[in-house]
Parts: sequence; structure tokens; C-alpha cells
Amino acid sequence: MFSAGESISITGGNDSTFFLHEVIDSNSKIASKKNDIFFIKNLRINQGKVTHFFVLSLFINLTAMLHDLELGKVLFLDIETVPASADFDKLPDNFKRLWEKKSEQLRRFDPEQTPDQLYSRAGIYAEFGKIVCVSCGFENGKEFRLKSFYGDDEKIMLVEFVEMLNKHYNSQRHLLCAHNGKEFDFPFLARRMLVNGISIPKILNLAGKKPWEIRHLDTMELWKFGDYKHYTSLELLTAIFDIPTPKDDIDGSQVGHVYWVEKDLERIVTYCQKDVLTVAQLMRRYLGMPLIKDTDVFVL
Repeated sequence: MFSAGESISITGGNDSTFFLHEVIDSNSKIASKKNDIFFIKNLRINQGKVTHFFVLSLFINLTAMLHDLELGKVLFLDIETVPASADFDKLPDNFKRLWEKKSEQLRRFDPEQTPDQLYSRAGIYAEFGKIVCVSCGFENGKEFRLKSFYGDDEKIMLVEFVEMLNKHYNSQRHLLCAHNGKEFDFPFLARRMLVNGISIPKILNLAGKKPWEIRHLDTMELWKFGDYKHYTSLELLTAIFDIPTPKDDIDGSQVGHVYWVEKDLERIVTYCQKDVLTVAQLMRRYLGMPLIKDTDVFVL
């Protein structure tokens, strides 16, 4: 029988990830959809029933989880976001008030900062920011092709991106992959689509799906190996795995300034495309495959 607060592991009979399907009570066998191993912690027992559990990890072995991965079916992506307005003073009054409330959380760590000064960080929140670029990459034979959707009109850009997903990435064979995608890129995209009145494409829509039906890969999550507190930047992982990356003239914290002040969207697109290629290279390192050659990279 499970005990309250106990950590357990369950091993399946084949080579991939074991997914929890259902827990009936503390004495029952845990039914699985498929595959290999996973961990639960903080089980609470109430009259023999498991009333709450927290999934620490849906997988334990990187090679096992990616065993059947077809890279040609994976769309690698990255998004760049900025605050919805050039500066705090240009916000509508209701959004000024709402940002002031939101910034109270940020000021706990930096009480000297005002909501105006903190507004440069608004771009990381889907409620206060907008997407200015979505860059994608996919393998086509030996080639790696890059395609970007970008512009000042977020709705037009997202409609074009959704049309591409619905046309070319609309089956259970296809996957999306990003670094920290499950925490940032994928939910940010879905939220901004809703804000703009756009139907969320099947591959991004999680509603009603079981865990094993979600076709998302996250290179940061893969590196965690179940350590849910651990964050590792893409920059650090490229250094660890000796992935050559060109020295960028901007980083993520400067995108808002480049967009609103310098008005250089092309520069942001170039930066975004480099990140997409880097994510694809990192996945190949995870799989023990050779890196994509510079001569095999094409921008569409």
C-alpha cells in the first residue's frame, strides 16, 4: 500500500515512456497507456483512495523516450515577444492599473522598481505582450529549412502560421519542439491565438487530450530528467554539447527595445531563426546524431 508523501516508481515492460492512465485506490494496479517508467510524489491517502498526486516526471530515459522519433516529422520553433505597447504611459488606463497589480509580484524582488520601469518585462506575459515573430525549422532530407512568420500585425502573422500548421502538421505523427516550449512558446501561442479570435490548431490544442496524445517536445524538459526545479538555458546547453553558434548582437532581454525603439524587426527575425537551428542541433546531440552543416541550412 502507498503511504502519504511517498515517492514511488513504476516500471513497464517495454522500451519507452510509461504513462499513468488511472489510479483507482491505494491497493490497485496502476493502468498504463504504454511504455516504461515514471515517478509520483506527495501521494495523499484518504480512506484508501489516492486523492491527489503530482507527476514528477513522465519519463526517465532520454534515449528510450525518443526511440521512435522521426526528425522529419518534427517542427522546431521559437517565438519572440514584446510588450504590447512601446511604453507604460501609452497603455490604456485599465491596462495601466492591471499592470500595476501584476508588477507588485515583480517588485517583491526589486522593491525600488516602479511599474513604469518594470514594463520592459511585460513581453513575457501573454496578457500584456504580443508575438512579433514565429520562426520554424524542419528537416527535408539532408536540408534544414527555416521559415519565419513576422510583422507588426500579430493577427495576420498568427493566421498565416496556423494555416501552415493545419496544412502540414495536422496528424499524430507530427510534433512541435522548442526549448522551454511547454512553459513558454506553446502556451503563449495558444493564448495569443484566443485573444486574436483564431481557432487553436489541433497540434497546439491540449483540451481533452491524454498526456501521451500531446505531441510536444521540449529540449529543456528532456534535459531535466525529472528534476522539476531545474532550469538550463539554451546557451548553456550549446556550450556543454559543443554546438557552434554565431555570436548574436542581441539577446532575449533586448528584443523589446530593438522592436519598439530601433524598429528593426529583421534583426529580431535573424535572432529567432538562429535559436530554431540551435534547438534542432541540440536535439540531434541528444540523439547522438551529427550536427546539421551550415551548407545544408536554407531560409525560405
